Amino acid sequence: MFPILLQQLFSAATRAHRSRPVVGRLRPKRARKRINLALQGGGAHGAFTWGVLDQILADGRLEIEGIAGTSAGAVNAALVADGLARGGAEDARQRLADFWRAVSVNGHLPDLQRGVVDRLFSLAPQAAWLGALTRFWSPYDLNPLNINPLKELIERFVDFEAIRRDSDLELFISATDVRTGELRVFTREEITPEVVMASACLPLLFRAVEIGGVPYWDGGYSGNPAIGPFLRATSTEDVLVVQIYPRRRAKAPVSTRQIMSRVSELTFNASLLSELRAVEFVGKLIDQDRLPRGTRHGEFRRLRLHRVALEEPGGAFDTRSKLNNDFEFFESLHKLGQRATRRFLDAHFDDIGRRSTIGMEVEAQAEVA
Repeated sequence: MFPILLQQLFSAATRAHRSRPVVGRLRPKRARKRINLALQGGGAHGAFTWGVLDQILADGRLEIEGIAGTSAGAVNAALVADGLARGGAEDARQRLADFWRAVSVNGHLPDLQRGVVDRLFSLAPQAAWLGALTRFWSPYDLNPLNINPLKELIERFVDFEAIRRDSDLELFISATDVRTGELRVFTREEITPEVVMASACLPLLFRAVEIGGVPYWDGGYSGNPAIGPFLRATSTEDVLVVQIYPRRRAKAPVSTRQIMSRVSELTFNASLLSELRAVEFVGKLIDQDRLPRGTRHGEFRRLRLHRVALEEPGGAFDTRSKLNNDFEFFESLHKLGQRATRRFLDAHFDDIGRRSTIGMEVEAQAEVA
């Protein structure tokens, strides 16, 4: 996405007049602050995002204008969008709680849907032989009829027609084009169960999800999450990134398990770092009057970035814990998300609408394991 965005930026910059005034906030000031959310994917660790969202909705000081989500982040985004469209914050909180309870190992799901959840994240005994099978046979061999009850599971909790009708909230879900490796961002009007399935499609577990004749895999490979849409889509310029994959590890990995876990973390954080660099670049061009600031055609937003991250001392969360679907584990992540969000709001609520709380010059550098 970054090279394509650069081409668009330079094209717009050559058309912009240096004397063009900078456009300020486009909406009247309100008591509540508007914000966009960018939700990273990460299997069972998506329960941390549940806690973040739950706390934001319960706090009431932030009004969500847009959400971008990938994989588990896309599921959480759809649940919130559905709840807000149905009746508001309390409905969204209940929708999230119902979903995470249902997909836990103790949740009450039909057998086929339970099988899908167990494949997505499970430490049950069958996970070992299932992992062995995927080393020798692809989903095209193991599932020739392409049966994926994930669609029914998603439709059980989300009214997609209500989401598409709700113009008060912008929604962006990312998936990866299998043929080109490029990011595809689906907008609110395009969101269907298949789009969420595509965003969460792990290629060793499920066959690629075809949408309009194009096969898609998990969006985490190309945009985890995508922040670029907020450069033009919403009036607010504040984006809160909910980051599940650790930014740093205190020590270099030495065991095979630690090495593979860190490789996974770096892989799924790479696209986010690229997005952060792009946002910083746009901000610099706007500051230099080389790009016009606004929401009209050819204009861009100068984004203020914030972050709530899943970070636990001692490396308690790794690749294997992403497969844990015990509800007590979900609840522990939920509480961590709530606490992290309270800390963020206590420290930075006044910064929202004024400045970024992510140090871009530092964060854009390559991270040391």
